[in-house]
Parts: sequence; C-alpha cells; structure tokens
Amino acid sequence: MSTASAVAIAVVFVWLGMVLAISFLEAPLKFRAPNVTLAIGLGIGRLVFRALNGAEILWAVIVLAMILLDSPGSAAVVPLVIAIGALTVQLVAVRPRLARRSDAILAGLDAPRSHGHYVYIGLEVVKVAALITGGICLLANA
Repeated sequence: MSTASAVAIAVVFVWLGMVLAISFLEAPLKFRAPNVTLAIGLGIGRLVFRALNGAEILWAVIVLAMILLDSPGSAAVVPLVIAIGALTVQLVAVRPRLARRSDAILAGLDAPRSHGHYVYIGLEVVKVAALITGGICLLANA
C-alpha cells in the first residue's frame, strides 16, 4: 500500500466519522437539551457547522491530492468526487440560504420554515454513502 493510499483511506474515514457525529448526532440532539432555545441552538449550530465545513474542505483537498498522487481507479474516485461535489453544493448553494434564515431569526424576526435543511440533510446522506463507498473501494485497492 502506498503512502498516498493510506492517507486517503485515513482521511476518508475521519471525514465520514465527523459528518456522522455532527450532522446525525450533535445537530438534532442539541435542540432536545433543556433550556436550549431556537436562537441558542442556531448559534451553536452555525459555529459547529462552520468548523465542520472547514475541516471537510481540508479533507477534500487532501483526498484530491492523494488521488492525483496515486490514482486508485474509478471505482474509488467516482464516489469520492460525488462526496466532494455534495460538499461543494452545500457550501455554495445551501449554507448561504440557511445562514440568511438563521440571521433573521437571531435578529428577532419571524422567518418562515426553510426547506433548505432538508436539502442539506439529503446532501449529507449522499456524502455519507459516497464516503463509505469510496473508502471501501480504497481499502479494496490497498
């Protein structure tokens, strides 16, 4: 196994673990904690997801670099590119809309319900499936 392959495998599974832990555990659970208002939950969520997305950008860059250094084949590359594409759509198209809504709520306005969260969650599911598939394919090639 090459160093690039080993790094790619490690990064893919760390990335996967972070998305699972934050998006599917922390995010929904914080609103169930005692005395957490919508405004507090949104404030925490913004900080947590900004940090997660920053880490995801780093992981995506590292995965791309490792793929370029040691191409693992299309079976691994395609799902990893899909994961990176899902992240890109989240950052460019979905998060700005969610940020505008949370800005309005934090400013005390009554913002309408947003379907953007459903889009974001859908993209998280796509990303998780792609990372699992890509990671398994990387392991199979190792």
